[in-house]
Amino acid sequence: MKGAEVINDADVVIVDDHIAAIGARGAVKLPPGASIRDVSGKYLVPGFIDDHDHLADVRRGVLDVQTWGPLANLAYGVTTAFDPSPLSIDMLIYEDLMDCGQMLGSRIHSTGPALFSFNAFNSYEEVLHTLSRYPDHYRTRNLKEYRTGNRRVRQWVAMASKALGVMPTTEGALSMKLDLSQIIDGFSGNEHALVAYPLSNDVVELVARSRVSYTMTLGITNGGPEGQDYYLALNTPHDDPKLDRFAPHYVVDLKTLERTWRDPREYQFPRIAGGGARVLHAGGVLGVGSHGEIPGLGFHWELQAYVAGGFTPAEALRAATMGSAEAIGRQEFGSLESGKYADLLILDENPLLDIRNTLSLREVMKNGRLYDARTLDELWPRRRPLPPLWFWEDGPPASPPEGGSSLP
Repeated sequence: MKGAEVINDADVVIVDDHIAAIGARGAVKLPPGASIRDVSGKYLVPGFIDDHDHLADVRRGVLDVQTWGPLANLAYGVTTAFDPSPLSIDMLIYEDLMDCGQMLGSRIHSTGPALFSFNAFNSYEEVLHTLSRYPDHYRTRNLKEYRTGNRRVRQWVAMASKALGVMPTTEGALSMKLDLSQIIDGFSGNEHALVAYPLSNDVVELVARSRVSYTMTLGITNGGPEGQDYYLALNTPHDDPKLDRFAPHYVVDLKTLERTWRDPREYQFPRIAGGGARVLHAGGVLGVGSHGEIPGLGFHWELQAYVAGGFTPAEALRAATMGSAEAIGRQEFGSLESGKYADLLILDENPLLDIRNTLSLREVMKNGRLYDARTLDELWPRRRPLPPLWFWEDGPPASPPEGGSSLP
């Protein structure tokens, strides 16, 4: 999958953690002694990139290498998670722990701590001095500008970011005027949906031609009820054995047992997604972000919400991979082509026919290591089970077992 290209009956050559070659069966040279895995009849897509994933479950101060959010992400095919505003510098350490192999889960990138109004900037020089720590000390090329002040202050942030080679994304904060001014002033990303809908043609063209990345986070929406509530009511995620395996029982209870029912006509996320589709069709950059509400599973709901708004399955998949990669400034992953990281998903069913088929995930590869998507047992190059997770035997009790009194 490179652009709109789809290769039927393909060979993919993996060497270490990268894709060495890809092409039609028999068209690429296999290394001597290569291990062959036959996945005939399956469907390969790039690993998903959640470009707005608040990994809020991580422990801070005292680190936890079995933190469940990245594990759940990987089990559902999210090979890269990007946290725009992790609130503390702990996330930078988790990034390193993941990269050096001390943790298992989705690859982690982040902005480092966001800039807020309490930074109280009074000059461009102050902004430049503060922002210099991001590439120099935090080793990140991304920044989250979260309502730092008036427009002059925000322009200083955009100018300093450009001078330092940092990509600044923004917080829309349910304000159309704020969103539009930040796009005009040169920020690289717009987080959350534009709240006015339907979008007028001039706004669509502004967003598209500016090449600002647009991530709608439809699970929490901006305008109308949260899209997540619709999918919680439509499905039974509490009974999903994968979610139960990769998240503490009490967390699954907390996130899935209480639902707000609404008449489906009340939900506006398809209309909001429709605006995103128009931006895409006008040449804009669309990414996909779940906001981290239900790690892993929520990303698939986000894809379904995109399609509900008018994206084709192929367009939603491109937004979830190449679009998200462009949104966070990473070109080393996001597509299946030679030289990219070996991040890919093996599906039983064709997602181009039905976007819900992304949930037919059988195996997931990250950095050239192949895992059983149901268990995260490593299948290749080593064969090793996932070590027991602390919450399998520990933690508050789960919800009461089935039985006893029942509703009519």
